Amino acid sequence: MQYQWFPGHMTKAMRMMKENLSLVDLIVELADARIPVSARNPELKHLGKNKIRLVVLNKADLADKNVNAAWKEAFLKEGIPSLLLNSKDAAGAKKLRAAIDEVMQEKKSKEIARGIVGRPVRAMIVGIPNVGKSTLINSLHGHASAKTGNRPGVTKGKQWITLSDGLQLLDTPGVLWPKFEDETTGRHLAMIGSMNDANIDISDLSLQLVVELLPYYKELLASKYAITPEQVSAEKVDALRDSLLTPDPKVYEALPYLYAIAQNRNLLRKGAQPDTERAAAMLLDDFRNGRLGRISIERP
Repeated sequence: MQYQWFPGHMTKAMRMMKENLSLVDLIVELADARIPVSARNPELKHLGKNKIRLVVLNKADLADKNVNAAWKEAFLKEGIPSLLLNSKDAAGAKKLRAAIDEVMQEKKSKEIARGIVGRPVRAMIVGIPNVGKSTLINSLHGHASAKTGNRPGVTKGKQWITLSDGLQLLDTPGVLWPKFEDETTGRHLAMIGSMNDANIDISDLSLQLVVELLPYYKELLASKYAITPEQVSAEKVDALRDSLLTPDPKVYEALPYLYAIAQNRNLLRKGAQPDTERAAAMLLDDFRNGRLGRISIERP
């Protein structure tokens, strides 16, 4: 399945960001810590090349701790300032404020040397849909200044928010790009909820999620849904093979997990048949909200 989603307002949003670049001192780019490669819009990576940039790996509390540390090291080697964060945490807001002060230190020192004192720092907050930009701004501000929602497309226009400590934030809509470099990028973005689910085959996406989970999180998946080895044995794979029209053996291996989830959570259709569609929706929702545990889909 091809995963693509590029509503018309995103083109307008990119144009607005470019028009406002001259107004800001730095760009704070949010990415989802579970997929730091796919979650970085290449158009945003090149936005304002001469601006100071801070990459914030948000939702780090949902990602694997060891993989988080590996990504932090990877960004350090590239010379990109980065920060692991949970935008819903008040302590995270303080960490971000300190990180902004650090990356702005050299520029502020030059301003002071020129006699410019007390000028507020202006930061543009950018990222893909549903990555937590507005939640982060509200955490920094201390109350709801920006619209939030657990779905893409909540923020549709720019919003300036002025904080009491000399920081002004420009919240911008989440933007994807017209065509993904490969199918994996689109699939990973769909997994974390950065696309409109109405345009997605949830069953197919959940099968692909199981494929991603099995190499590193098989025991976690089995424990969460009380899946037994018998339920996902080679015999089960063979028995279900004909129900899939795919040559991918990894997907064959994943299918019994959806059947097992349906059986063990009593998600049944008429005739006590496992309802794999409901199981697929449950699995995806549990992953997105961290109920599966701390999971990273992409690794350095």
